[in-house]
Amino acid sequence: MSRLREEFTTITWVMIPVAIAINIAVGTLVYTAKIPFVYLDSIGTVLVGVLCGPWAGLLTGLLSNLIWGYSGLNPAYTPYFLVGGVIGLFAGLFSRWGWMRTWWQAILAGAITGVIAAACSAPITAYLYGGVTGAGTDMITAFFRSMGFENLAANFLQGLAVDPLDKAVTFLIVFLIARLLPLRFIARFPHGEDLRPAEVSPATD
Repeated sequence: MSRLREEFTTITWVMIPVAIAINIAVGTLVYTAKIPFVYLDSIGTVLVGVLCGPWAGLLTGLLSNLIWGYSGLNPAYTPYFLVGGVIGLFAGLFSRWGWMRTWWQAILAGAITGVIAAACSAPITAYLYGGVTGAGTDMITAFFRSMGFENLAANFLQGLAVDPLDKAVTFLIVFLIARLLPLRFIARFPHGEDLRPAEVSPATD
């Protein structure tokens, strides 16, 4: 409980709706353009996870998909609320483990999170939507189906082809955002210290 209280400070509660707006704005743009190899719909979720902690990231991911879906902007996103939560959770964990202090570790953390997200989302896409969501990634699923893979396998392979790349790009974007922000500002967040570059000590900023 003490860890939860540490994460959910005033600045965290202010950050969560901003992050949700970022997810919906960028994600809607990519979805509408039907870009096949990225979603970029979890930048805000990852940002909250790495700045505020895994539980704050989890909540942001859950709420983002639920609000996105139930608002009518894109109902297809609603069932993926657990996937969004998992992404936020792992963003916070990787940040806590120090993986957001170098660009290559951020990319690797994103790729690993993408594999986990692919495994979580494939059954939803396959069984709830029949493998078709209306996104640009449908063409990748169709490709694997044409090769003889059944629905679930085709959706999992589509996820492996897209999610690690998408999350690697997302984590790198968040890493770059964090690097552009002043260290004194980053330190205001509950887990801001987790983003401190390895070569910078508390006494030198």
